[in-house]
Amino acid sequence: MTVRSFASRRALLCVAILVATAAPAARDFVRAVDAIYPDLDRLYLDLHQNPELSWHEEKTAAKMAAQLRALGYEVTTGVGKTGVVGLLRNGKGPTVLLRTELDALPVEEKTGLPYASKVVAKNDAGDNLSVMHACGHDIHMASWVGAATLLARTKDNWRGTVMMVAQPAEEVVSGAAAMIADGLYTRFPKPDFALAVHDNGLLPAGQVGVVRGFALANMDTVDITIYGKGAHGASPNRSIDPVLIAAKTVVALHNIVSREIDPIDPAVITVGSIHAGTKSNIIPDQAKLQITVRSYKDEVQKQLLAAIARVAKGEALAGGATKEPLVMVDPHGTTHSTFNDEVLTQRLANVLSRTIGEANVVPYPQMMGSEDFSEYGHAGVPATLFWIGATDPAMFAALKAKGMAPPSNHSSLFAPDRERTIRTGVTVLTAGAMELLAKP
Repeated sequence: MTVRSFASRRALLCVAILVATAAPAARDFVRAVDAIYPDLDRLYLDLHQNPELSWHEEKTAAKMAAQLRALGYEVTTGVGKTGVVGLLRNGKGPTVLLRTELDALPVEEKTGLPYASKVVAKNDAGDNLSVMHACGHDIHMASWVGAATLLARTKDNWRGTVMMVAQPAEEVVSGAAAMIADGLYTRFPKPDFALAVHDNGLLPAGQVGVVRGFALANMDTVDITIYGKGAHGASPNRSIDPVLIAAKTVVALHNIVSREIDPIDPAVITVGSIHAGTKSNIIPDQAKLQITVRSYKDEVQKQLLAAIARVAKGEALAGGATKEPLVMVDPHGTTHSTFNDEVLTQRLANVLSRTIGEANVVPYPQMMGSEDFSEYGHAGVPATLFWIGATDPAMFAALKAKGMAPPSNHSSLFAPDRERTIRTGVTVLTAGAMELLAKP
């Protein structure tokens, strides 16, 4: 037996002891991850340098499938177009879903790192765009493979089924729904629990952020087209000005949250873009608004969408528009709120406190951002998502002392403290799965 294989078996024995005692210590997971971290680091660097856009993750999906096959998982590819499902059956017990995402963002990397992405790819419109893992999905995939590895090598210490899900198109909040529509919960065992991690540049690496209940918001994208009558800018009396109607519509929309929604229910209406006209002295025929709508409760989201349509139609009528405005909810820009099952979240937070130390498991605030991990829970499975810190702790402390924040997710400067972050991700996913899987 080589020194390396002896160290690997010793590290895996630590995981077995950890599960058997139900009192995992930080040093046990450190040793377990030590044995596999070099491989995870190489995988991370490869993924970071070779990102793929949403719905184009063919090579990335193939890499995840190959990793699972090598570990003995039953692998199905092409689920929801480019999604991957890996099953590791190990007797009677619960089924635990662990999710990662495959896609990257159309962002030009400016970190200056030696392994920075230089990839340029075409989007669906045929435009050439720089591509970067600016949201850390490469971190998630490396952590996910690490958890899959440790679970495959410690089968004597748990019973049930591990369900590894690598989903496409999270950045356009479409991939989870596509996989579910393609039979994720019918072609495969419906999970008893779903678990995911998401790195976060606004937390120091090594910490885990915990949110109980609503963590992220419902999201809908609404497009409004207002119809007017064009004319010369010097003769506004000959026009029906859609720009003026659009301006009044924007102001009126912002009254919805302040005057129609219960103050204790968070809600957001943001008009992100207005497009109208081509020149200062031409009143156009049309004006278009693009709006994002956010809330936690489904009933509040329905109320917001109905009010937006009512206000747009009312302002158009008041402004004498040539016809009723077109109000469209983009079916591809919508997802439900992420609700962290409170019992499940507390159970796993307790395990993590024993594993990485109570001081490293911290409350984290709700946000109005969105994530389509929500769809796994919305389809009837208790689910929870944990934030894992991604910024070097010394850098985080220095910036905080100056009243500054590190580059956050989606920034061209986002550069996770990769080793600490991956190690934490592996630990959260592995410890969480082992807690939920029946013990022999």
